[in-house]
Amino acid sequence: MADVTELRSYQLGVSRPPLSLADLPEPEEVFGVRRLGPKELVKYAIGPSLIALGISIGSGEWLLGPQAVGQYGFVGVGWVILVSALLQTFYNVECSRYVLATGEVPVVGWGRVPPGFLLWVPVSVALVIFAFIAGGWAAGAGQGMYALVHGELPRSGAEEPRLWAIGLLLVVFAITASARRISRALELANWLMVVSILIGLLLIDLFIVPFELWWEGIRGFFTPASPPEGITATQLGALAGFTALASGLNWYVMGHYRDKGYGMGFRAGYISGLRGEKRELLPVGVTFPDDEANTARWRRWYRLLLTDMWGVFFVGAMLGMLLPTILMARAVELSGETPTQANVPTFVAGVLDVEYGRFLFYVALVLGVLILFSTQLGIFEAMVRVTTDAAHATSPALRKLIEGDPRRFYYPFMLLLIVVISVILHFALPVSLVQWSANMSNLGALIFPFMLMYLNSKLPRPARPRPWHYVLLGANVLFFGFFFVNFIADFVGDPLVTF
Repeated sequence: MADVTELRSYQLGVSRPPLSLADLPEPEEVFGVRRLGPKELVKYAIGPSLIALGISIGSGEWLLGPQAVGQYGFVGVGWVILVSALLQTFYNVECSRYVLATGEVPVVGWGRVPPGFLLWVPVSVALVIFAFIAGGWAAGAGQGMYALVHGELPRSGAEEPRLWAIGLLLVVFAITASARRISRALELANWLMVVSILIGLLLIDLFIVPFELWWEGIRGFFTPASPPEGITATQLGALAGFTALASGLNWYVMGHYRDKGYGMGFRAGYISGLRGEKRELLPVGVTFPDDEANTARWRRWYRLLLTDMWGVFFVGAMLGMLLPTILMARAVELSGETPTQANVPTFVAGVLDVEYGRFLFYVALVLGVLILFSTQLGIFEAMVRVTTDAAHATSPALRKLIEGDPRRFYYPFMLLLIVVISVILHFALPVSLVQWSANMSNLGALIFPFMLMYLNSKLPRPARPRPWHYVLLGANVLFFGFFFVNFIADFVGDPLVTF
């Protein structure tokens, strides 16, 4: 491959136009500061990890993790959580590496993998839609809203919680429609929700959870042990898939680094809200020449990415799993009962009501709604974003039809999804829907790590991964891929393993 300094453009992969060349910007230029110190880092640079974390502290942490721990305990379950979080955070970094180096979001980048975009772009969009359109995250939030409004837990099969779930989808539409820059609005919303969630859970846990349970929860993360008797590999696969984020489909959130302006994302543009001005969004990305100055800038951007992902996302995801699970374990101790698929979204609130009164009942419900709504906000918007980015980048006819303004596709498609999800919500319990989504996410781990290896190996030299990065991408395939294969085996007949 020719050195990029010898070229005016850089052909990466197949079937898509070559990337144009431009210098990487300095972080200070992007964030509009004289010096990027700790204060500026928190105020301006951290952001995409919070959107991912808002999704992360959700279905896995409030539904699947607490249900598994509530039924089976920490040992044999906790290590699955830790391994999943480590592998997913690393995978997130590798997905984001491509975004920073090219200004292209992953769904567009997949179109550069042989045989080309006619296969991989539609397949990628379909997998994201198929995995998340079930709406379990929305149904769970709707149950919490019902309990919050009526002061009692909803009966099984009640219609009103579904109406609340649909109403919260409309709230997501309102948040994005009122934004000048959609990604920034999501960041600010998640700053508020994630901080409130973690502080609220910490205070409740300090108040009611004894030290022994804290230690049992922490020890469970680091104790290799066989899964507990009675748990199914499908349950473990759902827990692994939705711990941290969404295993092999995590890439669907990493496009926010482009809109934040990280690396070459600053040159590529972003999707603005209805209140913002029309912004150009390049259909083809931009990369940087392989020279000393750009290499130094790349290292700065990569360090920012590592700080955002490992310092915020990973730490937050582990706390987001520990705090709800030890709270659930305490609720099981106090009540002598175990959560079921039907009542897990509001189980803790019901126990706290009996043991400590109405105040903690409402606090738990508010936290549950915030947790599941932050997930709902991120997932729902990301489905719209992925489809918009894919259509805008690959269809000149669409770009002409919408006059180069992706908002003219983004918002009508969001309204269409609201209608479709509103129908699907009526067909299954929230936890069943979430388990389906999580195991479908594991399917992505059999596909996208290999595609990422291909793309990242062809980036400009300073941005390419080291050899051990490929080994860890392979570990993602083995770990999450096993759970998906088992899920399919269980779905059509007998699971591969039983405990």
